[in-house]
Amino acid sequence: MAIYRINPEKDTTIWSEPTVAGLYGNAGKDQILEIGGYPDVNQVGRTKRALLQFYSNEINSTLQDKVTGNFSASLHLYLADASELPSEYTLYVYPISSSWSSGTGRLNDSPVNRTGATWKYKDAATTEWTTLGGDYIASTSGSQLHNLNSTHDVSIDITNIVEQTYSSSLNNNGVVVKLQDSLENYTSQSISLKYFGSNSATIFKPYLEFKWDDSSYSTTLSTLDTDITTVSIKNKKEKYTDSEKTRFRISARPKHPTRSFSTSSIYLTEYALPSSSYYAIKDEFSGNMIVDFDINYTKISADNVSSYFDFYMDTLQPERYYRLLIKTTLADSTVILDQNNIFKVVRNV
Repeated sequence: MAIYRINPEKDTTIWSEPTVAGLYGNAGKDQILEIGGYPDVNQVGRTKRALLQFYSNEINSTLQDKVTGNFSASLHLYLADASELPSEYTLYVYPISSSWSSGTGRLNDSPVNRTGATWKYKDAATTEWTTLGGDYIASTSGSQLHNLNSTHDVSIDITNIVEQTYSSSLNNNGVVVKLQDSLENYTSQSISLKYFGSNSATIFKPYLEFKWDDSSYSTTLSTLDTDITTVSIKNKKEKYTDSEKTRFRISARPKHPTRSFSTSSIYLTEYALPSSSYYAIKDEFSGNMIVDFDINYTKISADNVSSYFDFYMDTLQPERYYRLLIKTTLADSTVILDQNNIFKVVRNV
């Protein structure tokens, strides 16, 4: 541990192509966020950018009440569809320098919806951006290079932006995600990247992810050293509410323990997993790895009771089933242990 995620307060797509009446549309309630560079019917280069903002109180409470020590913060978007991608491209994230409203529009609304941020306006067509396409601070950024072998999901480190927001040296007006300058207003092909937005009815909504290392490995237990083992979650429940912080206790024992003279059963003696052990969480039905093994941030701890890790359940989407996996090294072999440790997260009502 530790990983914690928060979802956006609001998001929208803005695009530079106006309607025939010269109006710019709003997409604050669309399920999809779009980023791209393409020619319109008149071969004029056009651009699409995504705006997202996260709640200040959730950022602050995460850093004040949960994070310990050094941390990283990254923006994540899941790809829904893509077309005509170049062999290589870079996405950039910049902090927005002024406030904006999300609106209630959708990308293909007719008549055009102007209730929130557009290419020209910050709000319901009353206050213009200083610069068309949104006002952002170019001196502070995060970026991610993609190529043909990429998944094209977005995972961009924006720790510097979050730190400045938390210290109040930067107002939290959210971020803009855009293509590199040379691919915006592109006319050679229609570059299109579509991502699931916060209004999506899927598990693939955008999130801001915080990671830090709060693991502790201090134990008098013997270390498990055989791959013929029984590893399970001692205290696993069938259901957890999405408001819980849970400490998963791991029972680790050899299937064939060494015989010894003892007043208690050798089959009940707990062992600690090796210090280089990690957990992951998979969505049971989609098969997607929701939290993947990470040598820095999903370390399994150990004390004199057992190995364990802590997890915030509101990091996961409610009303879904998840599977716990453990990765460790036993008898000089790296193994992934899957003991059907399945649980459901439900809404706290």
